[in-house]
Amino acid sequence: QMELEALRSIYEGDLCFRELSPVSFQYRIGESGDPKAFLIEVSWPETYPQTAPVISMDAFFNNTISSAVKQSILDKLMVEVEANLGTAMTYTLFEYAKDNKEVFMENQPVNTVTSVSNNISSGTPDVPPSKKKEKKEQLSKTQKRKLANKT
Repeated sequence: QMELEALRSIYEGDLCFRELSPVSFQYRIGESGDPKAFLIEVSWPETYPQTAPVISMDAFFNNTISSAVKQSILDKLMVEVEANLGTAMTYTLFEYAKDNKEVFMENQPVNTVTSVSNNISSGTPDVPPSKKKEKKEQLSKTQKRKLANKT
C-alpha cells in the first residue's frame, strides 16, 4: 500500500495517470493527439513486487499501434521489470517508458492509414514488397538485354 500512496502523491494532478483500481494503473505516454502517444497499464498480482506486475497495452487507446510495436515495448518494459524485481517499480516503469518514448515508437508508422492496412494484411506484410523487387530486377535484366542487343 505504500507504493499506492506514493503513486497517488507523485502523479496527483497528472492527467496522464489513471488509477483504475488500487492495484491497477494506466499511464499515457505522450500528449493526447500525439500520433506516437501510447498507453500502458500496470496491474499488481498479490505477490507483487516479488513477482512481476502485469503490463498490458490492450487499451483501446493503442488500437492504431501495430502489434509488433506493442510487443517490442512490452519486451523492453519486461527487461526493466526483471531488473527491479522485489522493489516497488510502477513509477520506474512509467518513467522508463516516458524517457524512451521515441525509441519505443520508432517503428510505428505515423500515418494511420498505413497502420490500418497493415492490420488487414497481417501475417504476410513482407510478401508484396519482395514480389515487386523481383519484377523490378527482371525488368532491369530485360532492359539490359535490349540495350546489349542494340549495341
